[in-house]
Amino acid sequence: MERERTIIGSLLLLQLVLWLGFLVHRSPRFPGSLAGGVLAVSGALLMVVPPILYSAAKRTGSLKRLITKRISLGTLLSWHVYTGIVGSILAILHTGHRFESSLGIWLTAMMLLTVLSGFVGRYFLNYASLELREKRDLLNKLATEYNQTVGEMSRQPNAGLASVVSRGGVAGRAMNSFFGADIFLKRENDALPSRAVRLAESIADVEYAIKTHELLKRRTAIWLKVHIATSLVFYLLLVLHVWAAIYFGLRWFD
Repeated sequence: MERERTIIGSLLLLQLVLWLGFLVHRSPRFPGSLAGGVLAVSGALLMVVPPILYSAAKRTGSLKRLITKRISLGTLLSWHVYTGIVGSILAILHTGHRFESSLGIWLTAMMLLTVLSGFVGRYFLNYASLELREKRDLLNKLATEYNQTVGEMSRQPNAGLASVVSRGGVAGRAMNSFFGADIFLKRENDALPSRAVRLAESIADVEYAIKTHELLKRRTAIWLKVHIATSLVFYLLLVLHVWAAIYFGLRWFD
């Protein structure tokens, strides 16, 4: 996932650089040329076919069973991500930086928003989900250790619970981060009351971190809705763009 995120991030940066090329370069006749037409068709197919195939396989049970016998949904999603960004790069090249018509400008803008929202939705949502799983696993580990410590204290009269309460505070909270928790769990020589206090503080810290990542996940999920909305608008504008190109005449061989 890290490698894929790096590659896609690099392609997004390349797309941005190509888009900003209109500041120094414009070729009004290139979009209608043969080379421009080949780039347009190739980019459109890459941006349309894999996403539709993935969406259909994800939401249609019979088609999903048929396709996943040979190709997993994860692979289809990866194809969708790569072909989408590569197709958008080809589309930018197709424009020749001729951003003159309102339709072309809106089409390009929606294409960029669709790619960006898809990137944010996929990788940040995945990051939030991964962090949540790790924090919940850590919370279970801390809770188990805390229960074991309290159980040991209950079997030792000299390690009363009153001392746990009296020694509570926030002094050790800064040390009880994700890695700090693992460190003090291994300190077998700590006094039981001290261990119980530090475990309780770490549990509180991890619970707070879980709430934070749950909020991040909910906020990131909004980007998926934005991605779907911008995709629909983009496909509509793409259909209008193709219709306009055919209606006003193709000059690929002029």
